[in-house]
Amino acid sequence: MEQNIILSKKSKTANGTVQLTGSKSECNRALVIEALSNGKVKVENISDAADTVTLMEVLSQKSKVKSQNTDSGLDTQDLRLVNIGPAGTAMRFLTAYFTLQDDEVILTGSERMKQRPIGVLVDALRQLGAHIEYVEKEGFPPIKLKGSFEQLTSKISIKGNISSQYITALLLIAARLPLGLELHIEGDLTSRPYVQMTLAMLEQAKIQHTWEGNVITISHQEFATTILPVEPDWSAASYWYSIAALADEAELFLPGLTQYSLQGDSVITEIMANFGITSQFKDGGVHLLKEAKPLSRKIFDLKECPDLAQTIIVVCAALGHEATFTGLETLKIKETDRVKALQNELAKIGVKLIEKGLLYKLDCSEKFIPERIFINTYEDHRMAMAFAPLALLIPQVEIEDAKVVEKSYPAFWSDLEKIGFEVEQKA
Repeated sequence: MEQNIILSKKSKTANGTVQLTGSKSECNRALVIEALSNGKVKVENISDAADTVTLMEVLSQKSKVKSQNTDSGLDTQDLRLVNIGPAGTAMRFLTAYFTLQDDEVILTGSERMKQRPIGVLVDALRQLGAHIEYVEKEGFPPIKLKGSFEQLTSKISIKGNISSQYITALLLIAARLPLGLELHIEGDLTSRPYVQMTLAMLEQAKIQHTWEGNVITISHQEFATTILPVEPDWSAASYWYSIAALADEAELFLPGLTQYSLQGDSVITEIMANFGITSQFKDGGVHLLKEAKPLSRKIFDLKECPDLAQTIIVVCAALGHEATFTGLETLKIKETDRVKALQNELAKIGVKLIEKGLLYKLDCSEKFIPERIFINTYEDHRMAMAFAPLALLIPQVEIEDAKVVEKSYPAFWSDLEKIGFEVEQKA
C-alpha cells in the first residue's frame, strides 16, 4: 500500500551532517565485476539502494526457478525467472551478464520496465552471437537468454545517444569474451562520464582498454585480485545541494565525497556554484556553504548528467529563474517520462517547461507559491527527492508514495528529519 508523507520546515536554514549511502552507479558496476571475476574482486561500502540489493540478490543466485506464463508461444516452462522489478540498471547489466552464464533465464521486471526499450542492447549482443529472444513485445522485456554462446565477432556497433548503460553492459563483459570486444559508438555519446566510470573501475581490476575516436577496445584478459571501494553517492548529494540553494542559510557536511570522483554527477559542485553554493573539500568530505550570489547562468547542458536534470530544473523553477536546458533526450525512457512528469508537477506552482525540439525552457512568468502542494511521483524516486526541497518555500508539501525513494536513497526521509524537516506520514 502506498504511503504518502507531508513535509514542512519551520526554519528556512539547513545545517548538519548527512552520511550518504554508497553510489548506486559505482556499486552496480562493481557487483557485476565481482561476479565476473570469479571471486578475485571484492566490493566495499555496498549501497543499500533497492536497485543494488536486487542486483546483488540475482548475482548471488537467490532467485528461484519458476514458470513464466506468456502468450508468445515460446517454451518458457521451468526456466529460471529473474524479476528485477523497476531496476533499470539491473535489467541492462544482467542482459549482458546472463549471455555468459551456463543457464537459461527469463529476465523480466515491473510493468513500467516492460515499456522501457532493450532492443539496442539485444541487437548488439546478437551481433556477438548471443542467443536472446523476446518473450512478449519485440524490443522490450521480458527476454529469454541462453548463455554460453559461441562468439562470432569482436567488432560491433551501437548507438551512443540512447543510454550509456547499454555501452557499460557490453564493456563489463568484454574481458570475458574469448575474442574480446571492439565497440564502435555511432553518433554522439550521451552520459560520457558514466562510460568513463565503467572503464576506470575495470582498470582498478586490471582490465585494460584503448579508446580511440569512437572505438573502445578491450581484449580477452583476466581480472586481478583487488578491492573496489564504493564512494558515497553524488546523485544523492545533489538533493542536499538543492536544499542549500533554496534555504536562506545553509552549512552542510557530506562525509566521504571526494573532489576527483569517478561519478559524473559530481559536476553538481560546478552547477550549484551558479546558485551560490560553495563546495569545500576537507575533513574527509565536502562542506556546502550558501553565499549570496546573483544567478545569471541561462543555459544548462545536462547531456553528461541527465540524472541531475529534475533537481536543477526544480531549483530554477522554485527560484523563478527562466533557464534553458539541453541534453534531456534520455529523460523520456527513464523510470517515467520525466519531461512530462516535470511539466505536470511544475504547473502546480504556475511554471511551464516548454519543449522546443531539443531545447527545454522554463517560463516562470505565472509562478506562485501555494500554501500546500501535492506532488505525484510517477513511481520515480528522483521526482520525489527533486521536489522535496520545496518544503523550504511551501508550508506543506505532500509527496506521493514515499517508499519510492528506496530505489536509490532509502534513508532520504530520515536524513531530512536530522536536518530539521518535519516528516509526517499521512494516515
